[in-house]
Amino acid sequence: MEQLTEVTIEVIDLAAWAPFALDVQAEAFGLTPEEVAVRLHIVGRHAQQPGVLALGAFAAGRLVGFGYGMPNSREHWWSTVIQPYLEAGGHGGWLDDVFAVTELHVLPGYQGRGLGSALIRGLCERSGQPRSILSAIDAETPARRLYRSLGYQDLARAVRFPNTPRPYAVMGARLPLAPSRRSHSQAANSR
Repeated sequence: MEQLTEVTIEVIDLAAWAPFALDVQAEAFGLTPEEVAVRLHIVGRHAQQPGVLALGAFAAGRLVGFGYGMPNSREHWWSTVIQPYLEAGGHGGWLDDVFAVTELHVLPGYQGRGLGSALIRGLCERSGQPRSILSAIDAETPARRLYRSLGYQDLARAVRFPNTPRPYAVMGARLPLAPSRRSHSQAANSR
């Protein structure tokens, strides 16, 4: 368990916490109720995958952030979509022996305190894999800046997922992640 001022980060049962996690994702990512319903089914399926890891960030007993991921499999839907993009850039090997960070979201009122960094670090440290991969909206966002600060680099850009209008970037990092430029206590106190 890791303590960031008034926030505690701990391992969670993804299936049990899925509805609460989707509430966080809906607020952080601006999802409609219809999108939440679809994603709730997907998270339930992910919760059954071998090696899935999930962490929750709690403040006063309320889930204010979460992240989860799993060892990547080329048979996963996400891998089948990103594979041609990675191969086109000479990065097809990034689909093997890698921990895929599937979701990482923090409520807007808790962003900028180091929670995203603590969640992704906790997941990657527990993964047992030599590398990590993830996808993020292909724009200059706080999330992309966070991932770069941890050592993630672009492996593919302008990746198009079905039924998603915005392009994504696929990013990868060798583990362990790059040392933090700020300590967790400094991050927890910044706004």
